[in-house]
Formats: sequence, C-alpha cells, structure tokens
Amino acid sequence: MPTKLDHTFQSIISDLKAKKFAPFYLLMGEESYFIDKITDFIANNVLEKDMRDFNQTICFGSDVSSTQVIDIAKRYPVMADTQVVIVKEAQNIRSLDALEKYLSGNILKSTILVWCYKNGVIDNRKKIVKLANSVGVVFESVKLRDYQLPTFIQEYLNKKNVAIDPKAKQIIADAVGSDLNRLTSELDKVIISLNKDNLLITPEIVEREIGISKDFNSFELRNAIIQKNIFKANQIIKYFSNNPKAGSLYSVLPILFSYFRNLMITHYLPGNKTEDNIATAIGLKNKWGVKDYLIGLRTYNARKTMDILSKIREIDAKSKGLDNPNTGPNELMKELIFFILH
Repeated sequence: MPTKLDHTFQSIISDLKAKKFAPFYLLMGEESYFIDKITDFIANNVLEKDMRDFNQTICFGSDVSSTQVIDIAKRYPVMADTQVVIVKEAQNIRSLDALEKYLSGNILKSTILVWCYKNGVIDNRKKIVKLANSVGVVFESVKLRDYQLPTFIQEYLNKKNVAIDPKAKQIIADAVGSDLNRLTSELDKVIISLNKDNLLITPEIVEREIGISKDFNSFELRNAIIQKNIFKANQIIKYFSNNPKAGSLYSVLPILFSYFRNLMITHYLPGNKTEDNIATAIGLKNKWGVKDYLIGLRTYNARKTMDILSKIREIDAKSKGLDNPNTGPNELMKELIFFILH
C-alpha cells in the first residue's frame, strides 16, 4: 500500500495525533476515502479554530498552478508557529516544476503542505516522488480488495463499540462493495438505528436499514452453491432478475472466483487438511469460514473446481463483450450457475 517509507493510514494518523507533523504530504491513489480522512484530520486538528482564517488555505488543482501554491507555501504564519496549505484535486495541476524546486531545498518548515492527488498515482520513479519521500510523507491509498472488506467493516465498527454478526458483515461487504465512502455511510446509517442497549448488527437489521434481503443476496447464493442447493440458488437468481440492486453478475463473479480459487488451494494443500492449515493457506484470520471449504472439498473435486474457475473467467470475458454480441448479464449468470451445479 505505501511506498518505501512504509507510511500507512494508521501510522500517519497516529503521528498526526501525536503532533508529529511533516512539512509535506503527498497523498495519492485510487481510494479517496483514506486521502480524505487524512486531509480532514489535518484541516481540523493542526491549527486552533481561531487561527485557521489566517493560517489555513484550501485550494483546488483546477483553480491554481503549482507556482501559485508554492507562493502561498512560502508565506510565514501569522501569530502562530505553523500554517497549513491543502491542495485538493491536485491531479489537475499539470506542471510540477515549482513544487519540485520547493522540495529540492527551499522548503519552509513552518508550512504543512498537503498535496491530494486522487484517482491515480504519480510514478514512484519520478523525481517529484523521490523528493517528497526525502522531506515528507508519501502515501498511496489503494482500493481494498473484496476479501479485505469484512475486516475493514469490523475495524470500523470496533472503533464505535458496535458488534456485528459475521453473516451481516459479509452481506454488507458483498452488497455495498469497495466504495468506502458509501460503505461507511451505510454503516453509520445502521449504527444510528441501533438500540443503545443492544449494539449488535444482525442480518435482520441490515435488511431493514440498507434494504438488502437477508435471504436473497450474493452471500446466500454463495452458500447455496457451496451446499449444492440447486433450488435455493435458482430462487436467488430469479430474485436478482427482479431486484437488480440486490445482486448481479458483477457482484457475484468476484465472490465465486475468490471461493473456488481458495478451494483449489485447499485441494492441493500438502499434509492434513485441518482447520488451522486451511485457514493459514487461504489467509483466513479466523476459522469460522473454514467449514465452507470442508464442504467444498466433498462437493467439488479438484477437476471440477478447475473447470469452474475456467468457466468464471469465460463468463467474466463475455460480460465485458468479448465473443458475446447478444447475451445479457442475467442469462450469463444463469449459464454460470447451471455449469457449477451440474
């Protein structure tokens, strides 16, 4: 996630809370959530509120050049030790010559300059990144993978002293996806609805507050496939056809690919296939999910598992229009599930 200085979101926030400030922050990447959180913390906590009018500047890359930003950064703070300059949407600034010159030796230690470069990264081999590394903090904010979302949800709720049922956690992760701003917004909505005497999120609460059916969702489809419950799988597919927001081919594909990829690893796991060995091999932090792979070992042999992975890749390609002029996503999903279950 980070560059060679190994800055993580948590380490940066910890340093900021301890008032260990760097003169320059290059925050870049595809995931805006972590960039926004770091930026907001700096904007709301470095300076006292009555000092921000004089010593805090927030500008947007579409409105300024790097020369204009550096002119601001070279100012001295007014009746304070520090000034803060935040450049949002900095990816819209084309020339970084003035910034390079500033970082090369003219940097003002009383200024905290935050450069927010969203929806992409600056090549680590470029001079600007090396300079930023040498004088400040470089952080790359990457999109979380699907398998990381339950952990993110758990950690987010832990900070708010809220518990969550494992099934509810997986339902939310599968249905909402990896847009962390939307994900945290949905979680906050659920938290507000909870009884203060019972801070536990259940599948029933998820269904009520987010509108995700506890019985007809991608997680339940995965379970039906693992257990080879043909009737339940077909029920869920039919429900998806009538309720596209509940699930679709595009939400199902990564879930199934992840499961059968891990099942293939489990098939060829050397030694005894104990719960501990399986959990370690496929990267599970706890053993509650191992039972799904023990069932899968009995239901899908290694050959069938390999064929399923190939079929998932084929359907994925077709869903993107490769060798598929006419078949829609609903029909492709039916084709995939039929292949898996028969």
